[in-house]
Amino acid sequence: MEFGMFHEFARMPGQSEAETFTNSFEEVDAAERWGLDVMWLAELHVDPQRSVLAAPLTIASAIAARTQRMKLGIAVQVLPLCHPLRLAEEITTVDHISHGRLIMGVGRSGFARTYEAYGISYAESRERFAEVLEILRRAFTNEQFSFAGAFYNFENVCLVPKPYQLPFPEIRIAATSPDTYAVIGALGYPIFCATRLGDLSELGPQVRAYREAWAAAGHPGQGQVFLRVPVYLAETAERARTEPEASVMHFYRYLGQRIEQSATSAGARAIENRSARGLKLQSIDYDEALRNKIIVGTPDQVEERLTGLRDELGLDGILAEMNCGGQIPRAQMMTSLQLLCEDVIPRFKGAPAAH
Repeated sequence: MEFGMFHEFARMPGQSEAETFTNSFEEVDAAERWGLDVMWLAELHVDPQRSVLAAPLTIASAIAARTQRMKLGIAVQVLPLCHPLRLAEEITTVDHISHGRLIMGVGRSGFARTYEAYGISYAESRERFAEVLEILRRAFTNEQFSFAGAFYNFENVCLVPKPYQLPFPEIRIAATSPDTYAVIGALGYPIFCATRLGDLSELGPQVRAYREAWAAAGHPGQGQVFLRVPVYLAETAERARTEPEASVMHFYRYLGQRIEQSATSAGARAIENRSARGLKLQSIDYDEALRNKIIVGTPDQVEERLTGLRDELGLDGILAEMNCGGQIPRAQMMTSLQLLCEDVIPRFKGAPAAH
């Protein structure tokens, strides 16, 4: 399995933006030392109390310059907000700077608020996403490319630089609504799934739909599945349960409010049940979150839970949210990350544990 950390460059209460960057880069450096496979970077906008990570490819470039081994993942670049040619140039530039360590996660985002800030209609997000993704593919794989669409038109354009990785950095696509799993499977891309809107128990049928569509389209293999999930470890089960509780519950209340508010936005579809899901997130208790949404425990307990999910879903890797809610004290979060890297990951890699 591939093990990554999902990082939001979260801004702790009372912390300055400068302190947030400094602390976050120190966490990245520690993950490199402790043997993490991938550092995954979110893309978050216009939310000053939550995060400073508005430019993930810029941050990825900085991480590439200060690390040698760890891969750099974007989770995810919101394609409808990007100019496709500029984005292609930035992707291939980071691919070269990192010597081929970039993994490119892409998605649409479920929050219309960001689209409003950028002056782009959320109702156009699906069509814009499809156009930008196709333009990226053409730019990466052709000496020159042309494209004529509803939003963008290019005629005999040459992307510079060309990708370091051939044919291009791996692209993975985020799925949040049930109907997108089969769509991504048919396209033949690896997939991100998550527990933010739904529960771990809901993922089985959705992953099956993805793999059935993958096979029906004639793609080789069965498709790769990566799970983004909050993870927290401590030396005792009691500490693992209690230490992240306030931050986790803060996050689900916050997320539920945002999801409920987005239900009335242009482009929100009834199939997504946003209003109901938002209200549910605001009303869940911690025991329900522990059962259905997050993974906490000692290294032994976390290994057991991850092994079960790997076997049930055929997981190829996880994106561990080590500070869900952004309010876990930093020392505790760093201990949790170190336990994951040095005590749990080696058990899945066939190497002896550090302790």
